[in-house]
Amino acid sequence: MAGYKIDRQVVAFGQHVRGWRMVLGLTAQQVAERADITRDTLRKIETGDPGVSFRSVVQVLRALGVLDQAVDAIDPLNSDIGRLRAGNLTKKRAR
Repeated sequence: MAGYKIDRQVVAFGQHVRGWRMVLGLTAQQVAERADITRDTLRKIETGDPGVSFRSVVQVLRALGVLDQAVDAIDPLNSDIGRLRAGNLTKKRAR
C-alpha cells in the first residue's frame, strides 16, 4: 500500500510542475528547451512517471524558477524538528 501513496504523490508532483508551467505561460517546448530535455521527458515528469531521472526533474524545476524553493522546502533546518536535532547533521551515519 505504501507504493500506492508514493505513486499518488509523484503524480501530484507532476501536476504541480505542469501547474507552474501553465501559470508562467510557458509551452512544453519552451520548458523542455530551457531544461535541455525532450518534450517527451517533460511529459513524463508532468504525468508522474517515476522512471524519469532526478537530474531531469531538477533541470525542469530550475527552468521554471522554482528550484530554490524546492531545495529550501527540504532543508532540515527549516523545520522545528530539524533545528531541534541539528546536532545530528554532523554525524557520519544515522543510527
